[in-house]
Amino acid sequence: MQIDKLRGEQLDQLFDAILTLKDREECYRFFDDLATMNEIQALAQRLMVAKMLYEGQTYHAIVEESHASTTTISRVKRCLTYGSEGYTTVLDRITKKTGE
Repeated sequence: MQIDKLRGEQLDQLFDAILTLKDREECYRFFDDLATMNEIQALAQRLMVAKMLYEGQTYHAIVEESHASTTTISRVKRCLTYGSEGYTTVLDRITKKTGE
C-alpha cells in the first residue's frame, strides 16, 4: 500500500478522529476545519469518479458529469483495479445502504 509510507502516529490520530464522527453534519464541521475547499472538492470528485467507474460508465460520461480530468479518472481506475480495495469496500457499503 502506498499509504504505508505515511503510516504512524499522526495518520493514526487523523483516522481515529474521523472514526469518532457520528453523522454527516459532524463530518461537514470537521472537514470544514481540517481541509481547504479545493482539497474537499478533489476528494469528493475522486469518490464520484470511482462510483461511476464502479458502475461501468465511460470516460466520456464521467468527464461530462464530474468534470474530472482524464488523468484523475485514470488514476482512480488504477486504484480500483490494482489498489488496496479501499474504494471497493466503501462503494460496496454505500451501495448496500442506499439499495442501488
